[in-house]
Amino acid sequence: MRLPWQRRSVEPEALEHPIVVEHLTKRFGDFLAVDDVNFHVNAGEVYGWLGPNGAGKTTTIRMLLGLMPPTSGRMRVLGYDPTTQTKAMQEHVGYMSQLFTLYEDLTAAENIRFYGLAYGLSREMLRQRQEEIIAMAGLEGRENELTAHLSGGWKQRLALGCAIVHNPRVVFLDEPTAGVDPISRREFWGLIYAMAKKGVTILVTTHYMDEAELCQRVAFISEGRLIALDSPERLKSTAMHGQILEVNTPTPDRVMQALLAARGELSLIDVALYGAQLHVVVADALVGKPQLQDYLDRQGTPVTAIEWIAPTLEDVFISSVKPREE
Repeated sequence: MRLPWQRRSVEPEALEHPIVVEHLTKRFGDFLAVDDVNFHVNAGEVYGWLGPNGAGKTTTIRMLLGLMPPTSGRMRVLGYDPTTQTKAMQEHVGYMSQLFTLYEDLTAAENIRFYGLAYGLSREMLRQRQEEIIAMAGLEGRENELTAHLSGGWKQRLALGCAIVHNPRVVFLDEPTAGVDPISRREFWGLIYAMAKKGVTILVTTHYMDEAELCQRVAFISEGRLIALDSPERLKSTAMHGQILEVNTPTPDRVMQALLAARGELSLIDVALYGAQLHVVVADALVGKPQLQDYLDRQGTPVTAIEWIAPTLEDVFISSVKPREE
């Protein structure tokens, strides 16, 4: 651990792409966790890294942080090689894991001081950063309260503050809002964009599609492979496998079972509940809509309306990452 009076290394030069990944591969025995992945993240960008559980998201982040060596491929973070220049790189990188890592038997202020000293901040800088982080987290008047007594939203904002206490240039956030209420999630994303406006580059994983919509670009990873990458709007217009028919019915469960039973007959790509409606994926909505309506009429299932709609990012995500049937 660097002591407070020791100087930090020279700041890295500004780069157009602070994160660069080329042909990144990671094997665990016969299991291929990350399979020849290529991408870059632009300076000041909020980059979403999405995939189902076990897709390779966290493994990729751990390699980029220098916590795990790749099997093959090339990585650069702020120009550093995470495998061989880990310590120098980590001085300029922040990381917030999906698991809460603060010390609950310390106060909010004590947690900030602990992480600040670990990153080698001077006492003067640490006092300044502590004030800034307490204000950012909305903890004025609670800085001397035990972290264990804070609400989930306050804990998450405090954890982010400790992850960025050293003013990093790149921040990795691995499912940072898991289990947090919607209002706290929205406030947390306000902090993310405040950092991005200051030029901080952010790579974030999330399972919430409303959060993915807030990213400037989104990458889908499935079974270790990068399968789609673009802005949320472009993904919705170009990456959907099929077209969406939204079925409004007072008995969605009954209708869903009927459609699943006739999936082969009607050539349905997918059927899924979406709130109180059903989203039915077909190859061609103009052909599929009358076929769907005729089938449901013959089954005697009550249907209010069937409409051809634009896909949501969640529709695109499910369509992209769902394993293909042989």
